[in-house]
Amino acid sequence: QVQLVESGGGSVQSGGSLRLSCVASGHSYSHYQMGWFRQGPGKEREGVATIKPGNRTAYLDSVKGRFTASRDNAQNTVTLQMNSLKPEDTALYYCALDPRWWADLLDDEWQYWGQGTQVTVSS
Repeated sequence: QVQLVESGGGSVQSGGSLRLSCVASGHSYSHYQMGWFRQGPGKEREGVATIKPGNRTAYLDSVKGRFTASRDNAQNTVTLQMNSLKPEDTALYYCALDPRWWADLLDDEWQYWGQGTQVTVSS
């Protein structure tokens, strides 16, 4: 049974930083794609960042240069460092895991999802 548990959400002012973490339990996921998605109030869920087993990353255009995804395969963790946060980054952020090598930001069919952690950015 795969479980993803996110942590690190909270409330910050515009320009602030937060670091989200996600731990995956079950077995080793070193060959899985790992990613972060978010759903803002009244919006569709969107892909924010993905990181492949070889550490190649991809980002939503609006977060490029501000967010950085990383992974630690030994700890089964993926993190999202978020800097220069803006009110439009306010959302419920989800960690996701998928074994398909082609799973990407535009794919909402990732196999495993966490419960989400809330990020609120005030102006």
